[in-house]
Amino acid sequence: MPADPPGSPALRASDAERDRIIDLLRTAIVEGRLDPVEFDERLDVALAARTVDELTPLITDLIAAPGSGGGALTLPFAGTPAEPAAELLTIKERHGSVRRDGRWTLPHRLALRTAWCEVLLDLTSAVRSAPELVIELRVSGGNVELVLAPGMVVNANELSVRHSMVAISRDAGDNTPETLHIRLVGRIRHGRLGTRWQAPRR
Repeated sequence: MPADPPGSPALRASDAERDRIIDLLRTAIVEGRLDPVEFDERLDVALAARTVDELTPLITDLIAAPGSGGGALTLPFAGTPAEPAAELLTIKERHGSVRRDGRWTLPHRLALRTAWCEVLLDLTSAVRSAPELVIELRVSGGNVELVLAPGMVVNANELSVRHSMVAISRDAGDNTPETLHIRLVGRIRHGRLGTRWQAPRR
């Protein structure tokens, strides 16, 4: 009797797939779907996982099937096509207004080049492509407002400020586990920069 053919080797997990799972787990604890103990256990498994088969059980009770309309999370996972993240997104405007909101894919680095503009960057429903977003500012005049979800942490230590008003809280102040680190670099002159937190849109 012929031997059974060998099975296909397990598909190796990429760093991007592990990062997506970890991002989903962080979102789940923010929404109360996981308690801290469950989160820590699943995070340890995700960090050590070598194959997609090891990652899948970590999220099967957290995600909804496509088109199910359920309340569970529907973040992209291995094998699910998603809008690719740009390495660099540059926004340029003079004497106008800039608004980015809704569901948009965050780049790895966002360059803001504005003069005397009203700028609103709403990240509450944005798709996160990495654990860190670098926003490089070259702003002269006008206002820049960042709208953030709990779990986002802002670091402005590398931002040069002159003749400007800056009102930045590092985090939402509610001890939410960090899901996205936002690093502000570059410079702002004769302008105003502020942050505010709100719950993600449904």
